[in-house]
Amino acid sequence: MKQLGGLMAFLGGFAIILDFFDRVPSFLFWIYNWGDTAAWGIKIALLVVGGLLYFMGSSGEESEDQA
Repeated sequence: MKQLGGLMAFLGGFAIILDFFDRVPSFLFWIYNWGDTAAWGIKIALLVVGGLLYFMGSSGEESEDQA
């Protein structure tokens, strides 16, 4: 889960940064079919959910190592 969360958070942050330079990653181009507001929502959701998965995955791995 930690790797998937890290990837999602990275892609969300990367898409947000590229949006300021008027660039759109090709794999996220479809989200603009619903407009800018929905696209921002999806990018922010990628960042938040990815961050949650990353931190939840890291705490779970530590408890497994101690047992």
